[in-house]
Amino acid sequence: MTASESPDPAAKSNRTIVHVDMDAFYAAVEELDHPEYRGQPLIIGADPKGGQGRGVVSTCNYIARKFGVHSAQPVSQAYRLCPQGIFIPPAYARYSELSKAIMKILQSFSPTVEQVSIDEAFLDCTGTERLFGQAPELGQRIKDTIRAETGLTASVGIAPNKYIAKVASDLEKPDGLTICAPGREREFLGRLPVERLWGAGKKTVLKLKTCGYWQIGDLAKAELGEVRKALGNHGEHFWRLAKGLDDRPVRTGWRRKSISEETTFEHDVDDNDRLEQVLYKIAETLTRNLRREDARGRTVVLKIRLTGFETFTRSKTVPEPTDETKTIRETALQMFRAFDRRGKAVRLIGIGVSNLLFADDPDPVQKKAARISQMDLFGDLSQSSGQDSGEHSAGHPGDKRDRSERRRDELLDDLKDKFGNHIKRGSLL
Repeated sequence: MTASESPDPAAKSNRTIVHVDMDAFYAAVEELDHPEYRGQPLIIGADPKGGQGRGVVSTCNYIARKFGVHSAQPVSQAYRLCPQGIFIPPAYARYSELSKAIMKILQSFSPTVEQVSIDEAFLDCTGTERLFGQAPELGQRIKDTIRAETGLTASVGIAPNKYIAKVASDLEKPDGLTICAPGREREFLGRLPVERLWGAGKKTVLKLKTCGYWQIGDLAKAELGEVRKALGNHGEHFWRLAKGLDDRPVRTGWRRKSISEETTFEHDVDDNDRLEQVLYKIAETLTRNLRREDARGRTVVLKIRLTGFETFTRSKTVPEPTDETKTIRETALQMFRAFDRRGKAVRLIGIGVSNLLFADDPDPVQKKAARISQMDLFGDLSQSSGQDSGEHSAGHPGDKRDRSERRRDELLDDLKDKFGNHIKRGSLL
């Protein structure tokens, strides 16, 4: 047995890791604000337009799930499955407001909170027994406090590590509390299906089952060499998880990795002028959201879905982090103009920005980059190099940015805040 195959002391960790996962968060918020929705199938996402809608489902409540509705499903399919459902658009500002309130509650139970999405977080509550009691009491207090202060329910998992805590929180949804005691990790996981392995997609699950690993316990009993043969470089990762080994710390300072906006057309569009006009509007909304969050990004991503649901992405990295409308718009337009649609119309088009940098980032090197990005001009995109299908550098590193562009963006933001979205940039008229 190699050193990597030896038992890991993390299996006997005395940490108290909590995973809090809000129950059908968006739908629960809507039911909180609109009691008339309760007891009925509620689907949040695009307008179904009587079954002819072109968008997707963002999420739905548990009643709708009984009809087969689920997130990322075409809204037309959701309508066919549940025509009696209530279909509403998402209210992201309201969800964000309650998310912040929930995270503040969690911080009252531990200073070490790792927010992993708008509706879930890890807490390291090791050593808090005198304050909040043992795991059962701690979990119940967290749930009760969230319900009392927001009116929402959460499912909580408590375990010696992050992986098992996350699995635990999902086992008794909604409004569940599941605990795995230290030293019981292998027993806790053993009878669960391999689909419960964190990060195991459909292909990985198929490979595991083909090799005879149907339950997590089957994988835990296997030799590491056998698992490596089946899964390659990822084999050891899943083998360790199956044994209940996960020594990753809870990290504070979570930030979203990307921001995006997209439009799904009611009828597929083949007119390049119209598509470019839509990209103008998307860039306007996207960059306004970036500035609201004091965020800049270095990578601009173009997303295109053609007739037949073929989806493509193209990306370019700009010299400095940016939130400027012109920079992001022109980068996206260049990628769009270089993209070969092969005569097919466009069903969906969108822009995203990743490799984000936030104004209050604690890294001094990144702060310097943020300050520089306020002064440097994004240069002539026509001189960019690289292939259309991949990510590459754009512009001239030596170019200087006209700060008037940013002032124009901020002025337009202020006008829209005061007078609404009917205030438009001249290029959109």
